[in-house]
Amino acid sequence: MSRVLHESTGVRARLGAVGALILLLLALVVAAGWHLTQGTSGAVWADPEILLGARLPRLAAGVAVGVALGMAGLLMQSLARNSLASPDTLGVTAGSYLAITGVAAFGISIPFWASGIVAFAGGLLAAVIVLGLAGGAGSSTTRLVLAGSALALAFQAATSALLILFSEQTKGLLAWGSGSLSQLGLEAFLRAAPVVVVAGLLALLLARRLDVLALGDDLAASLGVRIRSTRILGILLSVVLTATAVTLAGPLGFVGLCAPVLARLLVRIVPGLGRHALLLPASGLIGALVVIVADALLRLVIGAEGAIAVPTGVATTVLGSVVLVVMARRLRDSGPTRRPPSIRFGVRGPLRFRLVLVISAVLVIAVVIAGLLLGATPLLTGDVLLWLQGQAPPQIAFALDERAPRVIAAVTAGAALALAGCLTQAVSRNPLADPGLLGITGGAGLGAVLVVTSAAASMFGMLVAAVVGAIAAFALVYLLAWRGGLSADRFILIGIGVSSAAVALTSFVLLRSSPFDTPKIYTWLSGTTYGRIWDQVVPLAVVLLITLPVVLLRRRELDLLALDEDTPRVLGVKLERSRLLILAVAALLAAFSVVAVGVIGFVGLVAPHAARALVGARHARVVPVAVLLGAVLVGLADAVGRTVIAPAQLPAGLVVAVLGAPYFVWLLWRSRDV
Repeated sequence: MSRVLHESTGVRARLGAVGALILLLLALVVAAGWHLTQGTSGAVWADPEILLGARLPRLAAGVAVGVALGMAGLLMQSLARNSLASPDTLGVTAGSYLAITGVAAFGISIPFWASGIVAFAGGLLAAVIVLGLAGGAGSSTTRLVLAGSALALAFQAATSALLILFSEQTKGLLAWGSGSLSQLGLEAFLRAAPVVVVAGLLALLLARRLDVLALGDDLAASLGVRIRSTRILGILLSVVLTATAVTLAGPLGFVGLCAPVLARLLVRIVPGLGRHALLLPASGLIGALVVIVADALLRLVIGAEGAIAVPTGVATTVLGSVVLVVMARRLRDSGPTRRPPSIRFGVRGPLRFRLVLVISAVLVIAVVIAGLLLGATPLLTGDVLLWLQGQAPPQIAFALDERAPRVIAAVTAGAALALAGCLTQAVSRNPLADPGLLGITGGAGLGAVLVVTSAAASMFGMLVAAVVGAIAAFALVYLLAWRGGLSADRFILIGIGVSSAAVALTSFVLLRSSPFDTPKIYTWLSGTTYGRIWDQVVPLAVVLLITLPVVLLRRRELDLLALDEDTPRVLGVKLERSRLLILAVAALLAAFSVVAVGVIGFVGLVAPHAARALVGARHARVVPVAVLLGAVLVGLADAVGRTVIAPAQLPAGLVVAVLGAPYFVWLLWRSRDV
């Protein structure tokens, strides 16, 4: 009798799952109908050219991309046993985009199918690096997302450098780089669709293995599942699906995260969907729904003409960021430990600290002098002395009047970002965190861009907007991460979500602004010291001079906060108040830095960690050394950026990313087993 009841229950569960898939398919048909006819009042059916030349290709691309990314995201989450794994959080999308941009930048003409192979190679390289550095399936959620997000930042910086250096060859890739469904016809879809179908069918053949793999490696191996080959095949298929989506519509953000999460939530209502044979198509259908509905909503809000200029990826990234924040608030870390990644350093003596401090200070002076001398017009130290005395010839005076503010802006911003990084890492107790990954610089950038693109743009307005944006982003992250206390892991994950949303909204504002301002703003968002004036430098210098002594006075609190949750309370530190004040200072420093030099990443990550490696973990030593190293890093990046390809210039932020990315990879590699 019990066997009959069990079989009956199983049949009902399967029928319910099939019914859920049918409902999802019907929902997609309804959404597609809305998407085709939205805002046309029947004009689509009256003019077949509109239907076949614009609307249908856009719809078909949206469906194909959504299905591909939905299934790719589910494969990645199942293989990593991590609900926050996706093509975006593992850097696969950024790797594919970089590969395609590189081919375009160097003028290599390839057919559509070959561009898919190029995107596949870039995405596969990113997936291998991230999974290898993060520790594979056993890695924690925070570690996996941090590794993927940081690697994506490095890839995006390299992509931005190519877009700036080869603007003619890569024309049109800026908007496409945010994920655009605009198509010239059905040809691209007809080439991509068979790849998606074949890869999806092959993924379904892995469904049973994935079901067993979810039980754990040991049990799966005892049941005869070949774990290594399953993971390799699954990763290859997920990268193929992601690369196909990127080739067709650009990097459409966070669809691969949203769709699997929503599919798994649906399993709570329809338990029969829990098996991968049904969960994979469900995730694909939900992915298509997310893309089509996001595109339709975007056109509803800003109109059909505006939606042509603004990529659909902006809307999906904002939606995905919300899902990431919700998941970070609700789900526990899936890794074997909640201890943040760390690297043990030996005890450093006071003599070593003084030696490192002196050398770092000398390097800052050397970088400032080199920055003043190097450029399109090389100068001598005697020219600088004459300029300081007000006796330099007009040509030399003009050159130094232009160089001096940008050199001081570079070293001051580097010092401020390094100090902000020290504070952020101490509070989050994670040496892999920095203000850029916690939404602070993203919020400051968004605020500043809102003012720059407005009719009433002014330096004071940009400064206020950047500070307000940074503080607002920080407050949002802090409030969302607070649940009876502040979990370091949750704080970082929510920061990444808010940062992604801020970047997407910044792209929205940028693409909606005057096309004459776009290159200038895009370069500023990449971190630039070009055209700096003293009015932009002085406020940052004042804030730095005020906050640095305050931070050094509270060095004992920083040491205690970096240990654990309990020790500061036992020793009388008001934990939450101290944490809030320290993070607020970090937000201020990041905001003023954005006004001075734009958005520069990696400094707040690299400089504090390098300082700890040199002088130990005590903040009385780490803070001054990190500040000097940050000044050296950005100052050097500024000098390199305006001399290596002179008379053309590279934004300092991109040079910093190129210099900082290898160090970050090494950092992740060293901390993977600690």
